[in-house]
Amino acid sequence: MTAFIFMLIIISILLSVSAQILLKHGMSSQSVVQALSTGPVESVLSIITNISVLLGLSAYVASVGFWLIVLSRLEVSKAYPFVGLGFILTMLFAYVFLNEPITAMKLVGTSFVFLGIILVSMS
Repeated sequence: MTAFIFMLIIISILLSVSAQILLKHGMSSQSVVQALSTGPVESVLSIITNISVLLGLSAYVASVGFWLIVLSRLEVSKAYPFVGLGFILTMLFAYVFLNEPITAMKLVGTSFVFLGIILVSMS
């Protein structure tokens, strides 16, 4: 794997993680939460006009674009394990940006994911 491909993988993962944080932020906003308890039209309008949701969806689209380039140049069996980094980074980003706790069980689980990434990348 070249440094360029590795960089594309990291960019794709960071965009995907950012998308998760932005979507959570948007869906937790007061306006969306209130609209979800009204009707379907109000709910949809509130969601599709929420800037965090729109930015999150845009980040996902960009992530997919980078991922497609990765898949065009690397075997999927070698590329896909790196998606596991998303679990680890999402936990860290949620801690930093959303004040979500990091529990012992989360640390153990993400440690196993990290170990798996290392083992697969060495093959």
